[in-house]
Amino acid sequence: MPANVQPLFLLTPVIGMVKIATANTARDGSGTMSTIVTGGTNGTTVTTLQVKAEVTTTAGVIRVYVSNTTAANTTANTFLLKEIVVTAVTASGTAASFDSTLTFDDLKIPSGSTLRVSTDKAESFSVTARGGDY
Repeated sequence: MPANVQPLFLLTPVIGMVKIATANTARDGSGTMSTIVTGGTNGTTVTTLQVKAEVTTTAGVIRVYVSNTTAANTTANTFLLKEIVVTAVTASGTAASFDSTLTFDDLKIPSGSTLRVSTDKAESFSVTARGGDY
């Protein structure tokens, strides 16, 4: 059986950006989520995911999901990948708002699948994913 001996390199940089602010306490893939990356024709890899609060935050969580469908709210095909704990931070002119960055070693999003995010509190966050298409 022949093996693939050719190295695989990213062809096109991908930066996905979304703002989230709708509370969603569900962990089962239901409720309001925002798509941040859709897998390209030959798949997409995501190397980092950054969450930056735009407001003062209370203790909560940001959830990251992988879904093998582009349809919204399809719980049977949406899986919880990671939860980012949000700490309470009173943002001001001298105190930065909440910020967290996840680094992935091997997060591949197949063609047509999606990476989605949600927040359990009605607080505003900017979420940025960085990676590339094959």
